[in-house]
Amino acid sequence: MWLKRISILNYKNIEQTELSFSHKLNCIIGKNGMGKTNLMDAVYYLSFCKSATNPVDSQNILHDRDFFVVQGFYATDAIEPMEIYCGLKRRQKKQFKRNKKEYPKLSEHIGVVPLVMVSPADSILISGGSEERRKFMDVVISQFDREYLDALIRYNKAMLQRNTLLKSDVEPEDELMNVWEELMATEGETVYRKRRKFIDEFIGVFQSYYSFISQDSETVSLAYESHASKGNLLTAMRESRQRDRIMGYSLKGIHKDDLIMKLGGFPIKREGSQGQNKTFLIALKLAQFEFLKRTGSHNTPLVLLDDIFDKLDAHRVEQIVKLVSGDSFGQIFITDTNRDHLDKILRKINGDYKIYEVDNGVITERK
Repeated sequence: MWLKRISILNYKNIEQTELSFSHKLNCIIGKNGMGKTNLMDAVYYLSFCKSATNPVDSQNILHDRDFFVVQGFYATDAIEPMEIYCGLKRRQKKQFKRNKKEYPKLSEHIGVVPLVMVSPADSILISGGSEERRKFMDVVISQFDREYLDALIRYNKAMLQRNTLLKSDVEPEDELMNVWEELMATEGETVYRKRRKFIDEFIGVFQSYYSFISQDSETVSLAYESHASKGNLLTAMRESRQRDRIMGYSLKGIHKDDLIMKLGGFPIKREGSQGQNKTFLIALKLAQFEFLKRTGSHNTPLVLLDDIFDKLDAHRVEQIVKLVSGDSFGQIFITDTNRDHLDKILRKINGDYKIYEVDNGVITERK
């Protein structure tokens, strides 16, 4: 699948633009703060119904404007063309349409346009808390498994109800607590089972990519931790109920799951250099691409590489370029502040490409 054309109106600092893209490689250059990432974010929005950088939709509207519109026109691996429309007016509900038909629920769009984005913000996967690593698993699995997404949504709604009861000034009724705990346990077991299966299959792909980029300089590993792996979830929640009541929230459940990331047998958060951390993150995202390509909607995912070459030595950059320029990858978007970096990449690629320059939200195609 590839994005043939995009139309943007009042999105972040992009007032108005319409661009046609290469089916293979699209290079976006410009100084920091000019809007390169905003263009990438508009492409991301069309896949996930939200911004990768700002979850508050109204804040993505250009200053002093009342709305934004982003439209994408795609060619799919199944040959059928597809148009995705997103529009938001201040103080109104967001509209999301596929081929002019509005979605009843935004979750129905997830996975229709598979996409993998690598950006500096990904460093939080290593430096941040477990929530960020759960979110990584959720983003991948939700794009190819609708049952997973539905179970996760139901689990979170049940947990919200349980937490509300835990915070109550009066002692909650056992019967009501039982209802929400049973729902959390049922949906949580589904989420756990699917996360476990995903990670078991994902680890080898991830390690293979890391090994290729680092040229076998280091060894890395991933391990999945969950309360569900230690026993029955319902029992764990009920045994923790009194403590949860004191704390005012649920201490046990799949909302506490984590991915343990190691370099050479030690936590990468503590041991990894900037280059090793970045290699780890890129390998994670390239493995995500591979996984979605194998198991997803049978559409090759788009790949967005936002400022990924900073902190990497020339050998690792060259290995990444070899990977993404190969036949197994489809449409790619790369941003950089340095035209020389991109020219070096382009000299290694025989396929089709386009170059765009971004200056204060104005995007111009260059030769």
